[in-house]
Amino acid sequence: MIKKNLLALLVISLLSTGLFAQHNVSLNIDGVTSEKGNICFAVYNNEGSFLKFDEVYKSGSEKAVKGKTAFDIKDLPEGEYAIAIFHDANGNKNLDTNMLGIPKEQIAFSKGKMKMFGPPKYKECAFTVNSHMEMNIRLN
Repeated sequence: MIKKNLLALLVISLLSTGLFAQHNVSLNIDGVTSEKGNICFAVYNNEGSFLKFDEVYKSGSEKAVKGKTAFDIKDLPEGEYAIAIFHDANGNKNLDTNMLGIPKEQIAFSKGKMKMFGPPKYKECAFTVNSHMEMNIRLN
């Protein structure tokens, strides 16, 4: 009986210290050029997986709202993340690119910006989640 009480006390104390804390990141996406399609997002939690479609930590989409689209990414544990976003205006669930691989649709990142010869690195986009937070991102 004492062991069960100690175990319950341990679990309660771990929960109260935030070990299992889950946080929301509220995104405000500015510069949405139309209400066609969706704003798609991909969350990455390490440098090795960044911008690899098969290694996304969490993803989703929200209906595009012209001007500004707002939504929450829910249930992120404390840690470091980077977010990639694009406006899937034609609704095909893919980032459309030209023959050179340059995006035809609007894109953005949590912090970094597109460069002349490619996307930013993970570290340029990374941010730390340790509480609920709000982020403003502008599509290009």
